[in-house]
Amino acid sequence: MNAKFTIVYDGTLYQGSQSQANGLSVEDRLQKVFKSININTKIFLSGRTDRDVHATGQVFNCVLPLYWHDLSKLKDIMNKQLPSSISIKKIVKVGDDFHSRFHARKRVYRYLVSKKEVSVFSSKYISHYKEFDEELISKAIKSFIGVHDFEYFHKTGSDKENTVREVYEAKFYKYKDIYVFKFTANSYLRSQIRLMVGSLLKVGEKKLSIEDLKAQLKKEKRVFKLPASPYGLYLAKVFY
Repeated sequence: MNAKFTIVYDGTLYQGSQSQANGLSVEDRLQKVFKSININTKIFLSGRTDRDVHATGQVFNCVLPLYWHDLSKLKDIMNKQLPSSISIKKIVKVGDDFHSRFHARKRVYRYLVSKKEVSVFSSKYISHYKEFDEELISKAIKSFIGVHDFEYFHKTGSDKENTVREVYEAKFYKYKDIYVFKFTANSYLRSQIRLMVGSLLKVGEKKLSIEDLKAQLKKEKRVFKLPASPYGLYLAKVFY
């Protein structure tokens, strides 16, 4: 039986979502619980999140033994055994051909920033930037909407040959005391969002211009290379 899991996790306690040789990933922790209840299966994640990146709507699918037909019970059992840093929100039965990565149409990420000093309890979940021009960022972020070659907005050394991606939505808004960067795209390159956010914050600090950002997006020149901190980045939702 093919099942689709929706999960949330605190990425600061793991070395990324995908299985690692040292066993310190989100996937490794899930597999440990699966094996404890005699489920031997392969996990297919909707996408990879890096070390320190969180998720409020990560998705994976896997094949379960037919006797685990009570998915509500399975969810309760697994959540009791999982650490508080990982929680299963939902499990549903899906068609045998469903693949969480290949069938995903859109992925939504949010990056949270505050101008106020963040406490030691929230510093790994919200990034602090003392000052930036909100209107400039709101204008600049629209430059990313559309189909672009993001070669200059991904981590050097990544193994992706095709660096073209389509961004459907790019918004910057304020919610209470938190500023939110929201991106919706078909998929992303490694560190792409952190590089986009980092460049936008430099525009907001007036250390880069919108023209500089557009020139890098067109691959005319590379003016920004430093990704924003992983703290504050969340995989929010995956659409199918």
